[in-house]
Amino acid sequence: MIAHLKTFEKIVRAVPRSRTFLQNSSAPIHPFDERNIHPEVSRVSIKLFNDGHYSQATFEAFKLIEKTVKKITGSKNSGHKLMMEAFDASKPNIKLNDLSDDNMKDEQEGYRFIFSGATTGIRNPRAHDINFDSVDKCLDHLSIASVLFRKIESRLAP
Repeated sequence: MIAHLKTFEKIVRAVPRSRTFLQNSSAPIHPFDERNIHPEVSRVSIKLFNDGHYSQATFEAFKLIEKTVKKITGSKNSGHKLMMEAFDASKPNIKLNDLSDDNMKDEQEGYRFIFSGATTGIRNPRAHDINFDSVDKCLDHLSIASVLFRKIESRLAP
């Protein structure tokens, strides 16, 4: 019976839902659906979130991002060094755009620092210390992780 409920939940989460429909519905909306949390981020964090382990949910989401960047780049580095290497506009391992003009190079560099900053400022404190994040802080962090994961997915092919 529980397996059927989990399958049903996956199907329901996969169906796009409009805000108009949701406003007219009395069905409760999971915060991940309200925030459009990326499915891969959800996969590693939803159980922790639902169980009230908000810091761990955040940590797992950013661990996934780091693992994904490592897989794409083949780098042995981690954290700040990995992100600075992977998204370096002068020789990117992960190209987020065609780098054809200064605006494109600025975008690449901007995301380089966002990825690095998220690793250093969000993931690291949860890896090295005990944290007790609130629901809202966790959802904010998972939203950032979702943006970053979508950016990785939309990268240019090597």
